[in-house]
Formats: sequence, structure tokens, C-alpha cells
Amino acid sequence: MNDKEKADKAIALLENEYPDAICSLTYNNALHLLIATRLAAQCTDKRVNMVTPALFERFPTAEAFAKADVSEVEEYIKSCGLYKTKAKDIVSMCIMLCDSFGGVVPDTIEELTKLPGIGRKTANLVIGDIFGKSAVVVDTHCIRITSRLGFHNIKDAVKIEKILRELLPPKKSNDFCHRLVLHGRAVCNARKPKCELCCMKNICNYYETNFKENK
Repeated sequence: MNDKEKADKAIALLENEYPDAICSLTYNNALHLLIATRLAAQCTDKRVNMVTPALFERFPTAEAFAKADVSEVEEYIKSCGLYKTKAKDIVSMCIMLCDSFGGVVPDTIEELTKLPGIGRKTANLVIGDIFGKSAVVVDTHCIRITSRLGFHNIKDAVKIEKILRELLPPKKSNDFCHRLVLHGRAVCNARKPKCELCCMKNICNYYETNFKENK
């Protein structure tokens, strides 16, 4: 089985295991998702979802955030960690959205990554979930699981994105990445993966290696 065939098999197995491939962040529009994803860096999605309702009620638009005092934004997001940097990025991001994009979140990775604090992971999530474009969200779950499957042995997210874009059908890639997050939390965790419960164990290099070692 080559990597392309393995990718197709992994997609099918995860679709069966996790029929609903949805983002675990709560959002109502592109701006909400952009900001929520920025807040989620080194923070749980659960915590972000607890913080954002009040934040978005106070600052409902990019224009409102652009006019905000950074210290006030800090108070709303303090429990998310790294809140000073995140607050500064959010306000700066919204100033740029207003100045360069008419207050509208752009729909390309190239434009999104020009915004302060926005990298390719967040940009891919936005273009996939909001604009329905082909996206490959390379987060820690994606890096770990695709490495264990045997698609690569690197940590460079940009290089991994390129590898996966060549393997995954464009219409399937975004949902595949969402399902990797679900699978990483439920089964293929970092410290002690539950390999015997894994729907992909029969195509997984990590399982094959450890199974042989244990025999």
C-alpha cells in the first residue's frame, strides 16, 4: 500500500469512526473563528469557548476590536494564557482588517497570514470552515498522528502541510484534519495511545512496530 492509498484508507476509517467532522471552537462568523483560534494557542478549546461569548458581546465587530483598549481585551481573555500577546495581536489584527480589508476577513491563506498573530494553521482553518476551500490544518494532533501512520518523520508544519496536500483529496482534507483532532483526543494521544482501540491500527506504522516488539 502506497501513501496515497493509505491516506484514502485513513480518510474512510475516520469518516466511519467520526461521522461529524466539526471544529470544537464555537463561532458565528469568520472574525469569531479567527479570534477564537488565536486564543486557542496553548489553551484548550473548552476554555476559549467559555471566554468568547462575553468578549464578542463587548466587541461584536472588527471595527469595535480595532478601537479597543488592549488592556480591556486582556481582562476578557486573561484565563486563556499568554493573554497580553494575544490581546495585542487581536487588536492589531482588527486594525489591519479595517485598514486593508474593509473590516472583512479575507479568504486566502496569503492574505490571512499577513494579519498579526495569524499563521498557516489558523489561516487554513478559516478558509476551510468559513469559505469551504481545500485546507490542511496542521496542529499537534495532525503532526503526531500522520507521523505515526508513516506519512513523514518531521515536525515542520509547513512541510507536513505540503506532504498532506499531495496525498489528500482537496474536498476531504479539511474534514480529515478535524477528525484527526477528535481521534487524537479520544485514542491517539501523545503519551499513551490506545492502539488496540484504534480504527487505523491495521495501516499504522507505529502500531505495527510496537505490536511486533510486544510479541
